Amino acid sequence: MLSPLTGVLLAFFAAVRTVHAIGQSSCVSFQSSSSSFPVVQGQKASPVVLSSDDWPGVQQAASDFVSDIQKVTGIKPSLSNVTASTLRGLPIVIGTLGKSSLINQIVNNTNLDVSSVAGKWEAFMTRVVVNPLPGVDRAYVMIGADKRGTIYAIYDHSEQIGVSPWYWWADVPTTKHSDVFVTPGGCSHGSPTVKYRGIFLNDEQPALQNWAAEKFTNGTGAKLTGSPFNHLFYTKLFELLLRLKANYLWPAIWSSAFAIDDPVNQPLADWCGVVMGTSHQEPMMRSSPIEFNLFETGPWDYNTNSEVIRQYFLEGAQRAKNFESVFTVGMRGAGDEPLSEDTNIALLQRIVSDQRDILMEVFNGTDITTVPQVWALYKEVEGYYEDGMRVPDDITLLWSDDNWGNIRRFPIESERNRTGGAGVYYHFDYVGDPRDYKWITTNQISKVYEQMSIAVDREATRIWIVNVGDLKPYERETEFFINMAWNSTRWNPNNLDTFVTSWAQREFDLSASDAGKVNEIVANLTRFNARRKHELLSPTTYSLIDYREAESVIDSWKRLRDASTAVYDSLPSAMKPAFFQMVQHPVVASDIVGRMLISAGQNNMRASQARLSTNSLADQVEDLFMQDFDLETQYHSLLDGKWDHRAIESHMPTSDSLVDLGYYYWQQPMANTMPAITKVQPKKQALAGPMRIVPEGTLGAWPGDNPNQCSQGFNCGPPSVSLDSNDPFGNRYIDIGAGGPTPFTFTATSNVSWLQLSPSQGSISPDSPEQRVFVSVKNWNSISAGKSAAVISFKATPQGQPSSTVTVNVAATRNDVPSGFKGFVEGSGVISMEAAHASRNTTVSGITWTELVGYGRTLSAVTPMPRFGDNNGGNFTAGSGPSLEYDFVNFNTIGGGLNVTTLVSPSLNANGLDRPLGVAVQIDNLNPQTKYFIPPAVPGALPSEWNAFVANSIVPVQTSFTGLQPGTHTLRIWMIEPAVVVQKIFIDAGGLRPSYLGPPESVRV
Repeated sequence: MLSPLTGVLLAFFAAVRTVHAIGQSSCVSFQSSSSSFPVVQGQKASPVVLSSDDWPGVQQAASDFVSDIQKVTGIKPSLSNVTASTLRGLPIVIGTLGKSSLINQIVNNTNLDVSSVAGKWEAFMTRVVVNPLPGVDRAYVMIGADKRGTIYAIYDHSEQIGVSPWYWWADVPTTKHSDVFVTPGGCSHGSPTVKYRGIFLNDEQPALQNWAAEKFTNGTGAKLTGSPFNHLFYTKLFELLLRLKANYLWPAIWSSAFAIDDPVNQPLADWCGVVMGTSHQEPMMRSSPIEFNLFETGPWDYNTNSEVIRQYFLEGAQRAKNFESVFTVGMRGAGDEPLSEDTNIALLQRIVSDQRDILMEVFNGTDITTVPQVWALYKEVEGYYEDGMRVPDDITLLWSDDNWGNIRRFPIESERNRTGGAGVYYHFDYVGDPRDYKWITTNQISKVYEQMSIAVDREATRIWIVNVGDLKPYERETEFFINMAWNSTRWNPNNLDTFVTSWAQREFDLSASDAGKVNEIVANLTRFNARRKHELLSPTTYSLIDYREAESVIDSWKRLRDASTAVYDSLPSAMKPAFFQMVQHPVVASDIVGRMLISAGQNNMRASQARLSTNSLADQVEDLFMQDFDLETQYHSLLDGKWDHRAIESHMPTSDSLVDLGYYYWQQPMANTMPAITKVQPKKQALAGPMRIVPEGTLGAWPGDNPNQCSQGFNCGPPSVSLDSNDPFGNRYIDIGAGGPTPFTFTATSNVSWLQLSPSQGSISPDSPEQRVFVSVKNWNSISAGKSAAVISFKATPQGQPSSTVTVNVAATRNDVPSGFKGFVEGSGVISMEAAHASRNTTVSGITWTELVGYGRTLSAVTPMPRFGDNNGGNFTAGSGPSLEYDFVNFNTIGGGLNVTTLVSPSLNANGLDRPLGVAVQIDNLNPQTKYFIPPAVPGALPSEWNAFVANSIVPVQTSFTGLQPGTHTLRIWMIEPAVVVQKIFIDAGGLRPSYLGPPESVRV
C-alpha cells in the first residue's frame, strides 16, 4: 500500500505531468493559467462544435476527440453541428477552411489571419479567438487547410491530452486528469515533408490473417477470396493511420482484394480521409493477381492478352474514380515476379501509355497530370529505368530499398525537377532472399533515420510507403517512419534518442529516468536483432572460442532481459499489456532464441571435447525451445485472447547439422524446429580420463587426442595461453571439466610467482561439471618488458583412480606504451577502434563526420553530414575531404605491414551509377587507399555479394599497408562520397582471430 506522502507525490506528479506528444510543440496543459482555455475544468467540459457541411471524416474525428476527452477526464463534452447564430458559451470550434461555413464565418467576422494554412496541403492552426461570433466571448478554434489538415489537428490534441495513437492496436491505457486546458496560442503545423505517407500490409499470412478472421469475421471471410480484411478491420486501421498522421495505404494482398472483399472498404477509406493505392505489383487500383485470376481469362501477358488486360485496368480506374487514390502504373509478372524474359522497354512503355489513355478516358475533362500516379522502381523495374525507359514527368518515381532497409537509388540532380517528384518504398518486413524476416522487430530507428534523411536531402519526398508486414510488432518503428515523413526537420542525429524516450513516456506514463531506461532497452533490442536477423542465425554465428563473443552475446541478452523485466514488473497492471507487446515480448522472445542457438553451438562443441557439461547444455536448449512456445502462448492469451495468432510466425533458424532444419532456404519453415543437440554418455568416463582441460581460444581439449589440438590431430603438445599487458580482457581462462561420472578435486599451480590463478583449486562432479580458472599477471611491472614464460600444472585427484596432471604453457607479453602517447594500444596483435572514438575529426566545406548514436552492430556509426554541405554533391578526392584520425601504437607488424579492416554499413550506390560509394584509408603519410566497396551489378539487380552483406549487416573493407614499424601512428578515414556509414575499424598486427563482431575495442590511453 502507498504511504500518504507517496500518494500526494504521485498526485502532484500527475498534475504537472509533461504532455508527451512525440516530436511536436505542445499546446495542452493540465493546470489552469490566467490565459488558458478550459477543455475540461471542474467537472465541466467545453462543447465541441462543427458545421454540418464539413467532411464526414472530420465529423468522425471530432467524435473520437470527445471520446478521448472522456477517457482522460471522465467527462464527455457535448458534440453537435451548429450554425453561427446558435453558437454560445465557450466552445471548441472545429472545421475545414473553405468547407466549413462556421469556420468561414469566424474568419470573416474576425479577420483571422489564416495565411499559414490557406491553400496548404494538410496544414492546420489552432488558437483562442476572442469574440469569434456574436454572443461568443471566446472560442478555441481548430482550422484545417483541408480535410486531413483538420483531422490531424484533432488527433494532435488527442495525443497531447494523453491518448496514444496505439490505444487500441497496442492497448495503451490513458492517464487520467481531472482538468485539461489549451494555451491561447494553440498549435500549428504547415504542410508535411512528404505528401503521401503510409504503410503496406504484406506477408500477412499466417499471423494477421488468422487474427483478423477470428476477430472481424464469422470465420468465412469474403465470398470470393476468403479474406478477413473487411470494413470492420479497416475502420480500426484507418483511424490508426490518421492518428499517426499518415494518409496513404497499400492494403493487404496475399489472398485479398480490397475493393471486392467488402464493397464498403473503398468508399470507407475515402470517407475517413485515407488515400488508397496498390502495391508495386498491382497496377491501376486492381488487386493483382487475385482479381485477375477471379474475373479474367488468358495469361497475364500484355503481348498476347492486351485487350483483356486493358479492360481489366479500365474497370479498376472506373471503380476508383470517385475516391482519392494514387494509381500504380507499369506492370510486373504474376505473383510479384519479373515479367517474362522477352519483356522489353518498348512493351512496358506501351503499357504505361495505354494506362494513361485509360485515365484520360475515365477522368474525361480532367488534366490527368493532376491525377496522382506512381511507378514503382522495384527490383528489375529499376533496371528498365536505368536502361532508358521513361514515363511522363508527372508520374512519381518510387525508388525502392533492397528489401532490407538499404535504399537502392535516390534521385540524382537531373531528376529532381520532375513535376511528379520521387519517393521511397521501404521495408520493415520481407519474404524472400536471403531469408524471410517477419517475426520480431529488427529495425534500428537510427538506421531508418540515416536512410530516409538521405531521401529528404535528395528530394524523394512525394511518397513514402513502408512494408510493415503484419503491422505488429513494428508499432514503434512504424510511428517513427510516419513521424519523420510528417516533419523531417524535427529529427537530427543529436535528438534521435528523444523519440523513444518520448514514446516511452507517452505509452507507459514513465518518469524521464525510466523512459531513458526504456530507450536503452529498445536501442539494444534492435541493435542485437539487426546484427543478424534471427532467421539467419546459426549456433556458430558468434564465435564460441574467440573474444568471448558467444558468452558476451548471452550476457548482453540477459542484462537486457533483466532490465526490461525490471521495468515491466514496476508498471501498474493496466500498463503491462502494452509494455509486453511492444517491449517485453520482443526482448524475451529474442533472448530465448539467441540463447538457445548459442547453447546448441556450445553443446556440440563440448561433445567434441568429451565434456560432461554437454548434457546440461542439451537440457537447456530443450528448455528454451519450450519457453519459446510458452511465451507465444502468453502473448495469445493476453487480454482474453485479443491478440490470438499474432505471434505464430515460425522463426527457428538453421542448425549446423548435416541435415538442415528450420530455415534452410529463404522461405519460412512450416514448423519451429529445435537446433540439433547431442549428449555424451553420462555413465561412462572419457577415454582420456576424468579431467578435461580446455584453454580459451581453442576447440581442442586435453588430455587425449583431438583434431583441434594440432594439425596432426594426435601426439600433440600441451595446450597454451597467451597474456598481453594491453589486452582489453586482462586475463585468459582455462575450463576444467568432467570427462565422465567420476568426481575429482583439482589444484592449479604455477612455476612462477607473478602468475595469478583464480581459483587455484576446486571440485568437479556430475552435479558441478565445470570450473573456470582465470589466469592473469599479478603486476605487470614485476616482469620484464617483452616475453615471459610460465607453466601451469593442473593436477586432478579422482576418487578411486590415480592422480593425473595436465600442463598448460603460458606466454606473457609486456609492451610499454610510449610516454605521453594518447590513443589506442595494440593488445594481443590487434588494434580495434569504434568509429565514433576518433582522436580528431576535421571539417571540410562545412561537412564533418557525424555520429549516429546507437546505429550499428556494436556501439554507433559515423557518416559525413550535411550530405551536400558547401560542395554541392559532397564528394572529394582521397586526402582532400573531411577525415577521422585515430592515433594508435603497435608493437608488432605482419612482415613490416598492417592490415586494416573498415566495417561499413551495407549502403548501396544510391547516388547514381557514376558515383559509387567509396572511402579512403591512410596510415601516416603513406598514400591513401581508395576503396569502392560495393561491387557493380547489372541494372535492376544487386551485387552477387549482397546477400552476404545484408545477412551480416556489414561490409568489410580491406586495406593493407607496408613499410611500417612498431611505434606510434595515425590512421585516417577520408570521406570520398556522402552516405558512407562507418561503424568500426580494426588493424591486424598478426593476432586477429575470426569472429562475427570483430575484436572488442582496444585499450585507450
